[in-house]
Amino acid sequence: MESVVALFREPQQAQGALQALQQRGFDRDHLGFALTDVVAEDDIAQQTGVSPEAGAPGGSASVIKGALLGILGGLALTVPVWLILIVYPVTRIYQEGGLFGVLFGVLGGAGLGGLFGALAGSDHGDYVKLLRRMGVPAAQAEKFYQGLRGGHVMVIARDPNGARTDEALSLMRKFGAVKLDDVVGGGQLQSERTGNNGH
Repeated sequence: MESVVALFREPQQAQGALQALQQRGFDRDHLGFALTDVVAEDDIAQQTGVSPEAGAPGGSASVIKGALLGILGGLALTVPVWLILIVYPVTRIYQEGGLFGVLFGVLGGAGLGGLFGALAGSDHGDYVKLLRRMGVPAAQAEKFYQGLRGGHVMVIARDPNGARTDEALSLMRKFGAVKLDDVVGGGQLQSERTGNNGH
């Protein structure tokens, strides 16, 4: 399956491109888009009938990162209290309980951090990983993602047999797909044709 990926400055441009692609016979199940503005995302989805593109799941890296941050947070909240219990003679009898508090803080922080890491990884997911699976080179996938984070709208058109990718590319350019160097200082056209023979 070959795909065409493009970035647009305005949601209206992306919406126009998606509608034009459907009018030309592209199946809406083979179309997708993504942007960081959830209100505009919902509007485009309602106007075009095309579902927002979910990034690839964040995977275990998001869970591990969340757990580590949770552990640090748990330590930051409980260790100062435990130290106060040790320092003041009157409260030294509670130091063992304070140590258990630190332990529970670490365990609770790790659990909650891992949970939030998993949720964060499955929210919009990893668009770089998604684009890489579609055959976009790593450096270019990173630039697409930077553009997306910078407020642009990403549109993806998948062509199962690869016969209409040039048509999709032309349509996206007609509706205002921007150049990559205009977005992040790169040097290639922002709308690109990619191939992935694995799907």
